[in-house]
Amino acid sequence: MWLDGSAWDGVVPELVALGHHPVPLTFPGQGDGAASATLDDQLGVALAAVDAAPGKPLVVGHSAASTLAWLAADARPERVAKVPLIAGFPAADGRAYADHFAIEGGAVLFPGWEPFESADAADLDQQARDRFASTAIPVPEAVTREVVRLTNEGRFDVPVVVVCPEFTPAQAKEWIAAGESPELARATHLQYVDLDSGHWPTTTRPRELARVLSEAANS
Repeated sequence: MWLDGSAWDGVVPELVALGHHPVPLTFPGQGDGAASATLDDQLGVALAAVDAAPGKPLVVGHSAASTLAWLAADARPERVAKVPLIAGFPAADGRAYADHFAIEGGAVLFPGWEPFESADAADLDQQARDRFASTAIPVPEAVTREVVRLTNEGRFDVPVVVVCPEFTPAQAKEWIAAGESPELARATHLQYVDLDSGHWPTTTRPRELARVLSEAANS
């Protein structure tokens, strides 16, 4: 939400130094001015990257885009090696992609820091907050309100790494056991990794996040 591929600028060189070939994506409607973009448009970009990758890539999703990564696994279970999900759980089939925030003028604007004044933003200094807010990209309504459709049972066999920044692995396990993530409750291979960070480790802990992703790729 509200970010383009540049959100990964701190992580990419760390991954390259560790011998990987990261491909950060900017999605339709979030960086290219396509205000009418849909979730299907965004999924198309993700799938094109999966199809173009040599071998079987990891598909990494952050926050709301954990659902986008999971949709890619649903569409290409045989092509995706693993799905690391950072600070987010995939929406279930039949649920809206990301309907947590109000629509204004056909888009979801960055709501300011009040909704995140807890562990989410605790490690973001004022400079980082100001930079985020000033560059935040409105997310098209058609993306956030589109209904998620998952159809391929093969997705449950794709290994998942739940990266836990502002919450702990114990909390994530408890939430999944309580039914808060029906999709991950059915995942066959589920791993949890703790990361001492707020909600945006791409900004505050890029090196540590790169190491987590590198270990996921190599295991």
